[in-house]
Amino acid sequence: MATALYSHDDCLAHVTPDGHPEQVARLTAITDELAGFDALDRREAPECTDADILLCHPQSYLDRIVTESPASGWVMLDGDTHMSPGSLTAARRAVGANIAAVDAVMSGDVTNAFVATRPPGHHAETATPMGFCLFGNIAIAARHAMERHGLSRVTIVDFDVHHGNGTQALLWNEPRAQFFSSHQSPLWPGSGDANETGGHNNIWNYPLPPHSGGAEMRKTYEHEIFPAIERFEPELILISAGFDAHADDPLAQLNWQTSDFAWLTERLCDLASKHCQGRVVSTLEGGYDLRALAASVAAHVTVLMEKGA
Repeated sequence: MATALYSHDDCLAHVTPDGHPEQVARLTAITDELAGFDALDRREAPECTDADILLCHPQSYLDRIVTESPASGWVMLDGDTHMSPGSLTAARRAVGANIAAVDAVMSGDVTNAFVATRPPGHHAETATPMGFCLFGNIAIAARHAMERHGLSRVTIVDFDVHHGNGTQALLWNEPRAQFFSSHQSPLWPGSGDANETGGHNNIWNYPLPPHSGGAEMRKTYEHEIFPAIERFEPELILISAGFDAHADDPLAQLNWQTSDFAWLTERLCDLASKHCQGRVVSTLEGGYDLRALAASVAAHVTVLMEKGA
């Protein structure tokens, strides 16, 4: 089998103001870096349906986002989160790509998939856009896998440098989902303490101190996260793949290297091979130094392809 890459040019039409870190150039840098990866199964990200979004968000929230979508210029949903005329379609494709990727790995069409779309999703809460995010892409994918594919054990691993507060909120009371977040603390959004454990002890937060590096991360995963995943025996592993823990990223102070992302990807794929026939869907979250982002994504996808072959 193979690794699928889901993306769409509509995600370039989600335009943020000059100087905003979540910029069009992020996706362009990734696309350019992956251009020579000939073995990737490249697929267009479809638009999701309203019913897909409603797996996690209420109708009133969807109505708000649709209503606020501008005909020109920008609207500010909060101090960090903007919509341009192309943002709503881009966000629908980000959700749709995650839905399609889950379908592809569950059917055995591909072993694993990487979703290269924007806007990201892991900060969007039930009825609150924030942190550059409109809809909870990865949480919706998890709920899709559970509700429509009948899975009872889905693991989500979020290695973005910022806590995945949105995913946590959307899956807080979901016993079929196991959510892990390793993230710098203290750091925005200020959530993600170890004592935030969810309604069914299904939330696992691992704050990492500023200026810590790959050694500290690897120890946390080896001694805490991987054993918990082993015990859960997931039927599917989803990854919120933020690359802003890289030492060169301007928005935080962790010191991971490109090799750390490759190591973590390999270990998660090994767990997927053991427990769920290799089924992994990874979706882009953060990463704001363009060179570090491109290199880290390339390392991540290289491992997915090696494990998916």
